Amino acid sequence: MTNTDNWLTPEWPAPDNVFAVTTLRTGGFSEGAYQSLNPALHVGDDPESVMRNRARISTMLDLPAEPVWLEQVHGNTVINAAHVDGLCAADASFTDEAGIVCAVLTADCLPVLLCSKDGLSVAAVHAGWRGLLDGVITNTVKVLQGKDLLVWLGPAIGPAAFEVGAEVREAFLAKSTYFEAAFTESHDGKWLADIYTLACIDLASVGINQVYGGGFCTVTDADRFYSFRRDKQTGRMASLIWRA
Repeated sequence: MTNTDNWLTPEWPAPDNVFAVTTLRTGGFSEGAYQSLNPALHVGDDPESVMRNRARISTMLDLPAEPVWLEQVHGNTVINAAHVDGLCAADASFTDEAGIVCAVLTADCLPVLLCSKDGLSVAAVHAGWRGLLDGVITNTVKVLQGKDLLVWLGPAIGPAAFEVGAEVREAFLAKSTYFEAAFTESHDGKWLADIYTLACIDLASVGINQVYGGGFCTVTDADRFYSFRRDKQTGRMASLIWRA
């Protein structure tokens, strides 16, 4: 599987039986603000178009099953994707079983994909700053029970575009002073936050240092990425991971 105009493939040393991808906004059926490959049903897009987009994603990626979609709530709950019945409120899922597709939807928040080096476990995480602060990434690492993990950070808002209030910085510093490295003073009491650095610091706190990806900006790359901060009314990218 290689990069195309419709998806990104992580550049990371994952085992050959692990497959991962982030869809782009191109190649689908949605129109207007949602143009065009929007797989999110919760953003106001035409449901028929969304379902056609989901079918196209399944076909073009040759998915082994329908992705396990989540009701993402900016929390820290991690679920076993093999045990999902219906739409579950969670922001991360994992599986040790072959043929189950973990999925998260993003449009500025950080998609985090994880796999074990033995190829037996995979996970997908939706990490906005609230979920990251509350431990959604580290909770996922802990659920994977000390396995030797690789991590890929997908397309998210870049550090030059992610302006936050002082209270956000203070909340992270209250958790750990190491997070200070992720903030740069902006203006009028605001700060620029580097969500990739926040994630790397968080991962390092639980011993995970093999981290790949990053360097994207959903806000400035309008041709490839949806961005809620840029457009308000918009679609979502899907980040998917599964194992054979």
